[in-house]
Amino acid sequence: MRFHMNASSDDNEIAATTASAEHIRKFVFSCNVDDADGDRSRGPIEAVVERLEIKIPEILQGAYSFYTWPSAPILAHFLWERRQTLVCKRILELGAGTALPGILAAKCGAQVLLSDNCILPKSLAHIRKSCQANQLQPGVDIDVVGLSWGLLLNSVFRLPPLDLIIAADCFYDPSVFEDIIVTVAFLLERNRGAKFIFSYQERSADWSIEALLKKWKLHAASINMDEIGKQSGVDLLEFMGGHTIHLLEITLEDQERVGDLVE
Repeated sequence: MRFHMNASSDDNEIAATTASAEHIRKFVFSCNVDDADGDRSRGPIEAVVERLEIKIPEILQGAYSFYTWPSAPILAHFLWERRQTLVCKRILELGAGTALPGILAAKCGAQVLLSDNCILPKSLAHIRKSCQANQLQPGVDIDVVGLSWGLLLNSVFRLPPLDLIIAADCFYDPSVFEDIIVTVAFLLERNRGAKFIFSYQERSADWSIEALLKKWKLHAASINMDEIGKQSGVDLLEFMGGHTIHLLEITLEDQERVGDLVE
């Protein structure tokens, strides 16, 4: 489990943006499934296409959280292929950024809370903009909250019960690794049975979270990515752009683990 990222940007470093600097990026999720609804007029076995399009506003001249990094669509496709299990699940996305995985989960019927750094109001505003671009009204259809990793402030204690915590590429700076792990450990302890599933881009062989997981009594298991995207006919390499991306599940060390990753 190795991570590397160039020095991260701050909201204060956001360049002056113009209309041409912002664009809408579309992500399409689809799946062919056997028709089992009993409608014989369409034949005994006929493919039914399920399709979801998500629009993500991006600011290419902006900070880290204003761009959809390759790990996000990987996690989003993983969730999409388990969308039936997401209905009514209570999900928190950490470091949501443009919030592609969380928005997808909400569109699939989950109760989603999107979060990012509480001291970056522009990042939180951009999350709300992503929600509105997909007809999700913050505070009504989906929630957005500012959190501070590693600091157990009131905002962390006010979080509702959770079934699942997700994140895409939040391990981008080794200075925040333990802050993230501390926050996750606290949330998993408060929500026994919950899991933390995250994707990350491998950038350096020098950075690791293994010692931190042991310190905070967490267990990590790698998720096989070989089958992800096949239901949709998607080649994940198109999203990876030559990068190496991994998908992990983290649970409490003493928590009984079961086969289904998203129950």
